[in-house]
Amino acid sequence: GIFFMAFTLALVSFSCTGPIIGPLLVQAAVSGDNLGPLLGMTGFAIALAIPFALFAAFPAWLNSLPKSGGWLNAVKVSLGFLELALALKFLSNVDLAYHWGILKREVFIALWIIIFGLWGFYLLGKLKFSHDSEVKFISIPRLMFAIIVLSFTLYLIPGLWGSPLKMISGFPPPDFYKEWSQGKDDGGHCPHNLSCFHDYDEGMAYAKSQGKPVMIDFTGWSCVNCRKMEDNVWSDPEILKRLREDYVLISLYVDDKTKIPADKQEVSVVDGKKVKTIGKKWSDLQTSVYKTNSQPYYILLDNHANNLAQPRGYTPSIETYKQFLDEGLCRYKKRNSE
Repeated sequence: GIFFMAFTLALVSFSCTGPIIGPLLVQAAVSGDNLGPLLGMTGFAIALAIPFALFAAFPAWLNSLPKSGGWLNAVKVSLGFLELALALKFLSNVDLAYHWGILKREVFIALWIIIFGLWGFYLLGKLKFSHDSEVKFISIPRLMFAIIVLSFTLYLIPGLWGSPLKMISGFPPPDFYKEWSQGKDDGGHCPHNLSCFHDYDEGMAYAKSQGKPVMIDFTGWSCVNCRKMEDNVWSDPEILKRLREDYVLISLYVDDKTKIPADKQEVSVVDGKKVKTIGKKWSDLQTSVYKTNSQPYYILLDNHANNLAQPRGYTPSIETYKQFLDEGLCRYKKRNSE
């Protein structure tokens, strides 16, 4: 029983460790640096082990924990509602990566409105389940929590009509992946109706023909920080102006599950295996050339693939990101004038 419980915990609870563990493993494999990954993995392990170690060292602390009762069932039901909402998020990631089109932005937001709305009514005692104790009165903490949940539900409603919902950027599908989209197929859309390429060679060829520098955007369908950057930083008018007028944008999704035809599959220089999906192709490119596999990752190049600035990852500061774009553009103009 202990083995299977631990296996379930490892399988379900540690699915979001990629942004931490991924770069450490790549750093160790590609650059040969052992000290950095060792310190990173040690800190990660200590943080996870501290609660278990403390309760093992001081078992008497377990006796001070609150006793089970009706309140615990309310907690379990509340966590069940939260788990349903998060399950939709992970289903959305798969839907995006495989381009199924079954969980567009409006559908996702509508389901979240229903889930959080029912959760709020449950906390107010208007919805009961078989194991719930009778709610004779609503405690102040429960009432406050119900107000928070129902307020969040009301906040979600305008998202059905296109509101950006910046508070939860990264959780719903991106704005261009919606049921009532206009224009090209979803696969050709880019944030904020920008023109972009999803193929490196096509994008570089277009940049040469236009005489413009390039911004490579290593991103992912399931990347929360990528959506935050697009919703909160790229949405700035000055950033949008630079991306639209000064650069050729190449967005490469490293988790895209679109299959590559068998006759065009190549062998990965990273692990020696055949590259069978589009996402693996771009992930292999990022890892082998730029020595990292974290997203988002932004690289400014001239149209001959020469670096124009130090690459950047997640950069929530609009001013810093603007300086980054201006630095690349300035160097590009300087090189062309020589």
